[in-house]
Amino acid sequence: MIVTKRLKYHLKVRSRLLITRVIYIDEFLNSIKVFGLPNHLICLKFGTPIMLLSNIDTKNGLCNENRLIVTKMAKYISEAQIITCDKVGIAEIIPRITMSPIEARFPFRMKRKQFPIALVFATTINKSQGQTLGKVGIYLSETVFTHGQLYIAVSRITSRAGLKILITNKDLKPQWTTLNVVFNETSKYI
Repeated sequence: MIVTKRLKYHLKVRSRLLITRVIYIDEFLNSIKVFGLPNHLICLKFGTPIMLLSNIDTKNGLCNENRLIVTKMAKYISEAQIITCDKVGIAEIIPRITMSPIEARFPFRMKRKQFPIALVFATTINKSQGQTLGKVGIYLSETVFTHGQLYIAVSRITSRAGLKILITNKDLKPQWTTLNVVFNETSKYI
């Protein structure tokens, strides 16, 4: 979104008995980056992989953390093709929605009307759980930290040829082995 003129926002801030008016300029409000709210400005082009940050239409595959590829863009809506879940290949419309951050560390309630998406060229092991992928690159700069996490990472792939793993130590030197964390207590009940 390009702002052509500077606007000032007047927000009422209430303290115990005193009401004051505070002025926040666009640059400050647009620079705020908090969990649960996409960045103010995102640059996209056709074919860019994105991830949804909110449930929009779960029945049609527009769920939080689903990945899509941008196919069309407009000012108030975008079209993207789903590349994960059981709705792979279906093109869906993504509207701008009003979003508000979960954490409240400001003396005002912040809302932004924007696309609930983020660029996604990489993902965590936990977010990849349940997905099937054609090519996977795993970067392990330290050992996995919980039972079954390494298994989840390597089992997302459809063929061994599409799997690449890079393991490094603290000095970023390549390694050939890593630890697989297994809790014996969990496997004795199977």
